[in-house]
Amino acid sequence: MAVEAPPTPAGTLAPPRRRKIPPAVLLIAPSVVFMALLLGWPVIQGILQAFRDENGFTLDFVTRMVQDPYFWPAVRNTLLLIVVMIPLQFAFAIGMALMLRTNPRLHKVHFFVWAIPLALSDLAAGLVWLAIFNDRGYLNSALSLFGIEGGSWLAYDNQASMFMCVLIAELWRATSLVLIIVVAGLQGIPKDYDEAAQVFGATFWQRLRHVTLPLLKPSLQVALILRTILAFQTFAVAQALTGQNFPLVVGETYRWYTGLQNPNVAAALALVILVVSMLTSIFYLRALRDKNQGGLR
Repeated sequence: MAVEAPPTPAGTLAPPRRRKIPPAVLLIAPSVVFMALLLGWPVIQGILQAFRDENGFTLDFVTRMVQDPYFWPAVRNTLLLIVVMIPLQFAFAIGMALMLRTNPRLHKVHFFVWAIPLALSDLAAGLVWLAIFNDRGYLNSALSLFGIEGGSWLAYDNQASMFMCVLIAELWRATSLVLIIVVAGLQGIPKDYDEAAQVFGATFWQRLRHVTLPLLKPSLQVALILRTILAFQTFAVAQALTGQNFPLVVGETYRWYTGLQNPNVAAALALVILVVSMLTSIFYLRALRDKNQGGLR
């Protein structure tokens, strides 16, 4: 027979109940602590390094960054590279993924070959294309076989040619990342939708626009955010091909930190990349979110 607890005497307060920590908080707490130490602490140190010297708060390092003659050309080249490269990469990746979805002969071999650049480091990819675009490289050698005089594709006074060389190298190196994400997204879309649209007479472009791409939006969103952030960090390929002749923002960060031995200005440049990447990610999340679902307001 259960014994009931004696009632609380009148006029006395019941002991406060201890609030239990929700299990979900306990589960994510180690990850939150780890991410705070891995990302939060370096960001705080970078901010302090960019805006502090031995005398306290200062804007001297930001001023030196902005007044550097390479800064604005680096910003221009980085933005131009992103604006041109990202749409081309997604067009190529979606086209290749749709071709693989039709299960052509040796489609697994095609996918493997297209994914090979993903296994190469940025510097290795840059050196590969340096051997192609160099004055005595494979491209000029191939053109000479047809009686065509080659050009100085990486000449310091030919900005357009250098841009095209860096663009081609980055397209070859990084499109495979978008391809893998798009292929994974297409595998989650049943073919019944596309076949039903075909029954109602929809053309290929109509099916692509109104069926495939809307269902592929979550994968495209992830690929777009990831690829844009990584595009802001393009450095090794351009460094191997052009050196300082085609400056990029990350390249300037490296130059200030190693060549000029000024980690404070390098920290200011790193903060520029961080802020622009965060704003770009927020813009993508707002622009591509489903109106029927919650999200950033």
